[in-house]
Amino acid sequence: MKKMGRLEAVLWNIAFPGFSQLLSGQYIKGVLFVFLEFLINSKSQFNLAIMYSFIGEMERAYSVLNFQWIMFYPCVYMFAIWDAYRFAMPEDEKLSFLPFVFSAYFVTVGIMYSTKMTIFKMNLGPIFLPILFLLPGLICGFLMKYLLLYKSKK
Repeated sequence: MKKMGRLEAVLWNIAFPGFSQLLSGQYIKGVLFVFLEFLINSKSQFNLAIMYSFIGEMERAYSVLNFQWIMFYPCVYMFAIWDAYRFAMPEDEKLSFLPFVFSAYFVTVGIMYSTKMTIFKMNLGPIFLPILFLLPGLICGFLMKYLLLYKSKK
């Protein structure tokens, strides 16, 4: 089976966790990630919360979202993406997990603060605020990777 590139692997898993694993022949992992996606998504009412958030009904999004379940989502989601990336990356690449790990941390914190935090007096809700927290997570992860690799070269 043809090995896919890093970008292709990441984009398929962003679309749906487990797709890259299935496409690359890693069927057990792929089915596990798809199962976890369905389980967490259905138990947390994530799709309904996304729908309400996109139509601007943040209070309804909060009311349907099960925070006990959605807290699992960022780690599973980012791990599935990283796993696909890892399978496609060059063997000599180091510390590639850091941007993914920090993103999972920051998005989880974004979920926790979504009920309390506003930006420019706007409540961005339980979907859009965690998405915004992805950016500092990626920045911190890439910065940490750069600093650790830079230190190891000295």
